[in-house]
Amino acid sequence: MLLRSVILILSIGVLELFISVDQCESTHVTGTFNTNEFFRFLIKFGFQQTDRHRQRESYGYIFGNVTSQLNFSSSKLITFAVLDRNHFLEYYGNRTLEDKNTACSRMFNTLNQSSYDSQCNVNGEDFLRRIPCPKGQLCPDEDLPSNVIKNNQFTYVIQDLGQPRFWYISIVSCYRNIKTCKWEWFNESINIDYDVWLVNGNPNNSGFNSLTYQFSYDRQNTIELYLLFFLCYIILVPLQLYAVRLQRHPVTRLFTVSLLLEFIAICLILIHVLKFAFDGIGYEKLEVAGDIFDILSRATFMLLLLLLAKGWAVTRIELTWKPLVFLIWFCYGVVHILLYVWNMTEVDIIEDIDEYQTWPGWFILLFRSAIMIWFLLELRNTMTYEHNTQKLNFLLHFGASALVWFIYLPIVALIALQISTLWRFKFLLGITYSADCYAYCVMTHLLWPTRSEQYFLLAQGADNGDELDEFNEAPHVLNNYVEPSDLTKIIA
Repeated sequence: MLLRSVILILSIGVLELFISVDQCESTHVTGTFNTNEFFRFLIKFGFQQTDRHRQRESYGYIFGNVTSQLNFSSSKLITFAVLDRNHFLEYYGNRTLEDKNTACSRMFNTLNQSSYDSQCNVNGEDFLRRIPCPKGQLCPDEDLPSNVIKNNQFTYVIQDLGQPRFWYISIVSCYRNIKTCKWEWFNESINIDYDVWLVNGNPNNSGFNSLTYQFSYDRQNTIELYLLFFLCYIILVPLQLYAVRLQRHPVTRLFTVSLLLEFIAICLILIHVLKFAFDGIGYEKLEVAGDIFDILSRATFMLLLLLLAKGWAVTRIELTWKPLVFLIWFCYGVVHILLYVWNMTEVDIIEDIDEYQTWPGWFILLFRSAIMIWFLLELRNTMTYEHNTQKLNFLLHFGASALVWFIYLPIVALIALQISTLWRFKFLLGITYSADCYAYCVMTHLLWPTRSEQYFLLAQGADNGDELDEFNEAPHVLNNYVEPSDLTKIIA
């Protein structure tokens, strides 16, 4: 009953995640905003540092169209905001005030002095646009038509010579009263359609880099990482499929399942990022599915490590404490998936944190560390009762490589605390995928049929007499053989 309840909760969580996946992570953002909604956050996007020697080609650009089927009063146009983090925090923090007029006033308290307005603040910066724009015409704040990307109503040009930065894009039902220069609430219900692009590089330049153009700065060049690991697994998977055909052993099969799950995960995510590079949208549900397969792959690999640490199919045929092993494995997989769902649905997108900087993230790191300690204790116990040199050599190499796989994640998570969010995702992605790929390569080597038949029990094709001899050599088998005093009596 408990197992069914957990599986049901997991299924609902994953289903909710798939349903909630929209285009908020896309760089081509489309949708309809109703002014009764008051506020909608569209996207957080990292723009690259401007190259001083080729500035126009390295600017960031935000461009698109924002229209409505109904006519707006030109004095009550609501606001499309593109803000850096310093301005966004106060603006975003006051959006939930119940009195919407007060909310508008406080949201734009600082922006009132720093944002450009042709009548209220001509020395301000270009943070805001009044929307919707007249159909077939430029937005009213676009005073230089030559700066607007063709077939679009507005264009922002993001220039930052110092460093890359995140910018936050949103729509809010507030307008600036042109007489008092104060912000007021637009208290009507009107639908506004938006179609917005965010890119790194000049959209008028046909020579832009497709590996960086559509991607936020923190995701640039990740497509190369996915391609690299895809090539690694495209070599590793056929080798392991060949190995499992030669040796139909439970350990080999379990490892093959884990490897195939990881390969499927890489393929699904790669399809998403390749399409994303072309259209700025990709297949986000495929990416989510790929992440789930990645979690299942790591959980299955952990189960394999725990089973081998207990000596299953190496020093013993029957597994002791079987329910405990599978319970720990199951709990780890469930917690990992719940963490992923929670991170995708509950963590505010404006937070500069990753999944391991939340309390569920710290919990899973502690859980993983506890499993690692248990793994070492079980492996030590297994090696204590094993005297076969070949098996001890296998357990020694296996334990060393498995320990690296267990310990790397807590260490990397601590290091990531000191890394800017602009580079953190790529750092975590590169380290975790490299560690997993290394672990799979080592395990493929250790479990290769010509090697593993030396220390596996139940190995297919092995001489049963030899296997029995090895079993008799184990220290837990007592060979109390006593030679009969009179052999002739027994023969007779």
